[in-house]
Amino acid sequence: MNEFARLAEEIAREAGDMLLAKRPTMSEVVETKSSPTDVVTTLDTASERLIRARIQEARPGDRVLGEEGGEAGGDSGVRWIVDPIDGTVNFLYGLPEWAVSIAVEVDGQVVAGVVNVVPRGEVFIAALGEGAWLGAERLRCNTGVPLAQALVSTGFGYDARRRAVQGRVLAEVLPRVRDIRRGGSCAADLCSVAAGRVDGYYERGVNRWDYAAAGLIAAEAGARVAGLNGKPASSELLLCAAPGLFEELHDLLAPLDPERDA
Repeated sequence: MNEFARLAEEIAREAGDMLLAKRPTMSEVVETKSSPTDVVTTLDTASERLIRARIQEARPGDRVLGEEGGEAGGDSGVRWIVDPIDGTVNFLYGLPEWAVSIAVEVDGQVVAGVVNVVPRGEVFIAALGEGAWLGAERLRCNTGVPLAQALVSTGFGYDARRRAVQGRVLAEVLPRVRDIRRGGSCAADLCSVAAGRVDGYYERGVNRWDYAAAGLIAAEAGARVAGLNGKPASSELLLCAAPGLFEELHDLLAPLDPERDA
């Protein structure tokens, strides 16, 4: 793995260890962000501070984009994209699907990604052109799966109107696939595609820090990661599956207009 992947892994492991040791309970005070269901804890910000400090120590000229602290740093052409806890609600409730996600861009291209799914003790790593790995296992997404036999994961936004639309879209998708899974962490869901634990994933409303690292992991495992109608993956929609299933899932979703909020 390249030097960025190795450094990102080291930092993600340290942040994960800290979070696991200090995880709060639901009785502790939390704040909300975009809506009452979109929560942030003091450990979100503590994790991001730790990650930023470690990056600054190792590479003081790089920029960092983080979910909690925005973007800041130097002009080296390298940018770190950080989600200090992806799946904060799961984190609060003691559910296992939450992760520390760190990606590295060089001149706008993601070249390394690490997703530490902390409660599971699983660290997913990818470097551009070098494959995706879980420990010593090289990851390959499932291939040759038709839509009707596909296990598909998805997620839901925090705004009530968006959730209502997502529910209607899901009602059209569910009868056409094997089943649906809702894990609660975009990063972990994309890694599940990479590891063959689900066949595909789609979601509206995910942010760059949610999918930058895991998107590379899925792509290096052979999946296609994009938006609708030739657009790149974005907060409008992210769709991930092996070629073949990707196109089938895309053609099912596109007429449903899943990018709308009302």
